Amino acid sequence: MAQVDFLKREEVRDVYQKNARFYDLAVLLYPLIGIRIGRWRRLIMEELDLRRGDTVVEIGCGTGLNFARLEENVGRKEKIIGVDISEAMLEKADERMRAAGWDNVELICCSAADYRFEGRVDGIVSTGALTFDPDYDKVIERGAEALAPGRKWVVLDYKMPDNWLRHLAPLFVAFTRSFGVSLALMERHAWESVERHLGHTKMQELYGGFVYVVSGEAP
Repeated sequence: MAQVDFLKREEVRDVYQKNARFYDLAVLLYPLIGIRIGRWRRLIMEELDLRRGDTVVEIGCGTGLNFARLEENVGRKEKIIGVDISEAMLEKADERMRAAGWDNVELICCSAADYRFEGRVDGIVSTGALTFDPDYDKVIERGAEALAPGRKWVVLDYKMPDNWLRHLAPLFVAFTRSFGVSLALMERHAWESVERHLGHTKMQELYGGFVYVVSGEAP
């Protein structure tokens, strides 16, 4: 059977539709292979530097695993917008939202490229999702235009290491393939788009270079 590169939106949507019910459990198991996703999510929030009263957009919100931390930062009276291409993932996010009593979260089902930012926003974040959209550069550009001056776009995503660990990339893909990761996908350079469209960028590599966090400020 031919390998799927997960470079098309439809391929990504299908894999998350299929695995939505198991997603949260799989994330809980990530530490078993050294993926410190909880620590990385805290790092993302530090980079976002959100404040009470802010409006924040999450591109590829999935089942809403970042919502609790976003709520802590912006407060329950302000707006969190979660965008995802998978209806099944958003159904889980809606369950999480209702169970927690968050009435300030708006869920939007569409691809990242089809989402249109409305008005100014105070922060944009994407965790392991933006690279899946082939038009990620346009998404980052639109987000940069929507950000209030001095506010941040923060992206955590996958990449191919530029060190000897790249030889272990097939093993990394084997562990993460059920969530749409492929060798071809890891060759996309979304951080370069952040550097192109925003200022004061900062990048940190994680997990031996297989993962990175990059942030940039709107001028």
